[in-house]
Amino acid sequence: MDYKKAGVDIEAGYKSVELMKEHIKKTMRPEVLTNIGGFSGAFSMEAFKNMEKPTLVSGTDGVGTKLKLAFILDKHDTVGIDCVAMCVNDIACAGGEPLFFLDYIACGKNEPEKIATIVSGVAKGCEMSNAALIGGETAEMPGFYPVDEYDLAGFAVGVVDEKDLITGKDIKAGDTLIGIASSGVHSNGFSLVRSVFKMTEESLNTYYDSLGKTLGEALIEPTKIYVKTLRNVKGAGVKIKGCSHITGGGFYENIPRMLPNGIRAEVKKDSYDIPPIFKMLSTDGDIAEEMMYNTFNMGIGMVLAIDPKDVDVTIKAIEEAGEKAYVIGQTVDGEKGVTLC
Repeated sequence: MDYKKAGVDIEAGYKSVELMKEHIKKTMRPEVLTNIGGFSGAFSMEAFKNMEKPTLVSGTDGVGTKLKLAFILDKHDTVGIDCVAMCVNDIACAGGEPLFFLDYIACGKNEPEKIATIVSGVAKGCEMSNAALIGGETAEMPGFYPVDEYDLAGFAVGVVDEKDLITGKDIKAGDTLIGIASSGVHSNGFSLVRSVFKMTEESLNTYYDSLGKTLGEALIEPTKIYVKTLRNVKGAGVKIKGCSHITGGGFYENIPRMLPNGIRAEVKKDSYDIPPIFKMLSTDGDIAEEMMYNTFNMGIGMVLAIDPKDVDVTIKAIEEAGEKAYVIGQTVDGEKGVTLC
């Protein structure tokens, strides 16, 4: 008996690392002090010593049951983008710039080419957010995961000068809420999605005119990364008072997370076009409107609270970053929470 006969192929692990190196090297930043394959990743803070109070911000998350689609479609090159997005968007919400990222892949069987494909998506997400992929772990766990399945999670660290932290404490009644468009369902609510639609290759490969693509293509579309967009807004001289990443819990849970006590958000449902995938989910699943807004992003991946005088500059900065922006509401005096009207 040996480790390979027990289900763990050490040689496959070595091959995975070699195959992923070509993707990882594209994410390197000058602050990275170590090579892939070591026991840890080292990142110099020298470039940030001129900040008044350099402050580290972090985020960790996974892709969740959206991975089930990747298994059925045998498409593994985009879920890494989702993993990075879920972490770095949270950092950007605090006003931080992502610095580096680490991933964790647990699988039933290490297939080097598949692992490298997954990591290629992680690396792509890191490139999009200017974060260095400085390390990670691939754990082969036979008997714990099915041989053709895996889990994917990540952890990111960023930096911000303390004075530039976005905390929401300065939000007051009369501020404007700007919504930045999502790319679709992103990476939340897929347990409900999988209860509405049949998760079969045939179903996912069915083309719908209303979607302009197959159901699988619409659902597996990777999560938007908003790091560049928020950087553009800040670079335009706009003070972002509050920022909310619309993830699990939708509007009702996430928008209040940026609000101070005594301030309520009023969101106008007709202020933007809801993507057809959400209308399809609502109709086919007979899902009540409140549950839709309490589960999904409904086409808005990020919400900013800004001073009304900054609306035009903010929208221009967002559009110059290649994203769509909408004035979706305002803040008012009242109990902390959200009113949809």
